Amino acid sequence: MTIFPPDPDLNALRIELARLRGERGWTYDELAGRTGLSRRTVIDLEHGRTTGSITTWHTLAHAFDVPLDQLLGALCSDHTPPGTPRS
Repeated sequence: MTIFPPDPDLNALRIELARLRGERGWTYDELAGRTGLSRRTVIDLEHGRTTGSITTWHTLAHAFDVPLDQLLGALCSDHTPPGTPRS
C-alpha cells in the first residue's frame, strides 16, 4: 500500500510571503532589489501564479532574515508537519 503525504498548503506559503513583505513595509520593487529576483517573479509568487524553486525560497528567506524552515513551514499549516511527535 502506498501512503501519500498531504498536499502542501501553497496558499499559506503565499500568505506568509505577503505577511513578511508587509511587516517590513517593502514594495515588490524593494523585495526584488534585495533578492535579485525580478519584480514579476515576486508578484507571481505572492499571487500564487508560480511556486518558485528551492533556490528562490532560499533567497527570500535570506532577504527576510528568517530560517528557511520557518518560511517553508507554512506549507504544512493545514496538517501535522513531518517529524512532529504524535500524542
